[in-house]
Amino acid sequence: MPVLDLQPPGFMDSDELRLFAESARRFLADHADTAETRRWRDQGHVSPEAWRKAGEAGLLGLSIPAEYGGAGADFRFEVVLMEQLGLQHALNFAIPLHNAVVAPYIVSFGTEAQKRRWLPRAASGEAILAIAMTEPGAGSDLQAMKTTAVRRGDDYVLNGQKTFISNGAHASLIIVAAKTDRDAGGRGISLFLVDTRDRPGFSRGRLLDKLGQEGRDTAELFFEDMVVPEDCLLGGIEGRGFAMMMEKLPQERLVIAWQAMAMMECALEMTVAYVRERQAFGRAVIDFQNSQFKLAEAKTSATVAKVFLHHCTERLIEGGLDPATASMAKYWTTEAQARLIDECLQLFGGYGYMLEYPIAEMYKDARGYRIYGGTSEIMKLLIARTLV
Repeated sequence: MPVLDLQPPGFMDSDELRLFAESARRFLADHADTAETRRWRDQGHVSPEAWRKAGEAGLLGLSIPAEYGGAGADFRFEVVLMEQLGLQHALNFAIPLHNAVVAPYIVSFGTEAQKRRWLPRAASGEAILAIAMTEPGAGSDLQAMKTTAVRRGDDYVLNGQKTFISNGAHASLIIVAAKTDRDAGGRGISLFLVDTRDRPGFSRGRLLDKLGQEGRDTAELFFEDMVVPEDCLLGGIEGRGFAMMMEKLPQERLVIAWQAMAMMECALEMTVAYVRERQAFGRAVIDFQNSQFKLAEAKTSATVAKVFLHHCTERLIEGGLDPATASMAKYWTTEAQARLIDECLQLFGGYGYMLEYPIAEMYKDARGYRIYGGTSEIMKLLIARTLV
């Protein structure tokens, strides 16, 4: 029985979801075992071949409509996949970013031509997706971005720089946020579907050397007089980019929260298994009251987080997840993740400090969750706005 023996709510309890969970579990066991995930960390990215295999296995494009090559499923299936990635300690495989963060922009806002061009490739793994919002001088403050897209005849000319872009080193399609009107604030931001293949003026910087999540390629992107045709403008209308991002950020933050939750569950499972076997002073570590109390706290924290995330997920599916509640989910779950993994690592003793143990990798990986997608401080600010 799983350590987190929580009965799923009715909307998450179906034979179809269970079959999908088993299919995802088998795929990850075969293609994301410990040796493979360590190889990803060593090389700094997941191989394109793994993306194609995931596409063949039906793990990509879950929420893409069937008419564009996807599964036509809803966000529940994204949740199940994130849970399986977490339990396999394979969250460096940024499928949730590809599936549940980037692809929905094209599904919701793309023209028919844009959908037919890119969504089948995203579902098959032929195209790896990324989104480029953050800049060296503009993180959570998206309106402060300096990247520009200037209209020139039937084209746009992009100039600027993006940083901390996940999947940035290998993505073949990147949604780039740029200002088409520098004097209009948020209303001057537009989004562009940038095909990175053989595109003059586009270059990628080095893989960024991160504290954790080494298997998830994160890069700087540079645009220097890069010419893109007008049909790359997402939705075909200028000035809608900021509104598009504001509409999609609640789901992005819920995606981050669910990945944090999945890592919490994995850490708890591994820790309970370890303390049951590990001996100290002639007793199993789990037999000490301190161990039991720490694990009881951890299980309670994880259970509370999961119940709340199920609530948020149901609201998202019904179309009612507001930005403040999504911010609560992202803020609370990632902070709980940090505390839980820290306590779990402590129960491993000296071995918890060794990188050959997944708990040590999780300790590093977890730190980024409180930063990207909006820092904990930004989440508190958004929540506080509902009170004043």
